[in-house]
Amino acid sequence: MKIKGFDKRNQRAFMVEQVIESGGASPWDGQPFSPDYALILVNALRTAEQSGSRLQQALEQVAAIHPDFTLDEASIIGPLKTQIDQLNQNLVRQG
Repeated sequence: MKIKGFDKRNQRAFMVEQVIESGGASPWDGQPFSPDYALILVNALRTAEQSGSRLQQALEQVAAIHPDFTLDEASIIGPLKTQIDQLNQNLVRQG
């Protein structure tokens, strides 16, 4: 899974892979997104992409066997949306 982000400072989109490759910095201005937690950020972003890919692949396998059940979308997407909404509410801290 390729996750896209949005740089609040530069008002530009980026791919999470770019932030991983830069060690946690913005691909646009080179400033760290979280100076005190760059390693944690990079590791978490890497895990998010890998885990997202694994979840997507697992759901594709389940769908391919056409089981006699459905999955509750909100139980999968809801917790993810909660965290994404929290990220979208955080303001850029200056100084």
